Amino acid sequence: MSEKRLVWDLPLRAFHWLLFLSIVGLWVTGKSDADYMDWLTKHFDITWMEWHFRIGYFVIGLLLFRIIWGFIGPKHARFVNFVPGPVKFFSYLGGVFKRDSKPAIGHNPMGAVMVLVLLASVGLQAFTGLFTSDDIVWAGPYNSAVNSALADKMGAIHHENYEILLVLVGVHIAAILYYAIWKRQRLVPAMVTGKKPAEEVPASEAIPGSQLLKALIVALLCVGAVTVLVKKAPAPPVASFD
Repeated sequence: MSEKRLVWDLPLRAFHWLLFLSIVGLWVTGKSDADYMDWLTKHFDITWMEWHFRIGYFVIGLLLFRIIWGFIGPKHARFVNFVPGPVKFFSYLGGVFKRDSKPAIGHNPMGAVMVLVLLASVGLQAFTGLFTSDDIVWAGPYNSAVNSALADKMGAIHHENYEILLVLVGVHIAAILYYAIWKRQRLVPAMVTGKKPAEEVPASEAIPGSQLLKALIVALLCVGAVTVLVKKAPAPPVASFD
């Protein structure tokens, strides 16, 4: 068995898979008008929209963690080490269809841009969700903090961006399949184990460890920040019957 070297730290890998599962969870719980939702609600007595909000808060925590980790995490998790400039991006783009292109150590330039776009889209989805309302029962914790016109605008963006996010996820999965089939570069195993073959990763580019204690501290700070965000939300207005 060939030697392998650590590239992706455990906290980064956990973030990746937890975000993926969260997006799936948001998609499932957001389909409150679907026939299968009625069946699930009837048989399991679950308030799906309540879980939609809970997963949304969890995603906010994940995003906060990733932003912080992008500045203080291990080498290949840091934005400064993988966000490409225009020259590097377009240079890589010119060879993206070549079958024998050299594998990137961390994110390749196209993958790096996709990471940023996905984070931006998920962030927009989470942010606008704080202000949305179904005008019946459920409302985001900050819905009452804005006027109805702005809340409606946030709701429209929330629903439109949802469709964009699904397309981005589809493009991301398609790119993974393309790299695996055409370029013979399997990206998923490294995001599971964190390791890549030594012939692809010089010893100087490997990371020594996952910095788990630092990650735990950051995670706890993110939990605290999201808790404050939710707990400090303004109380909904009291209905008047005058």
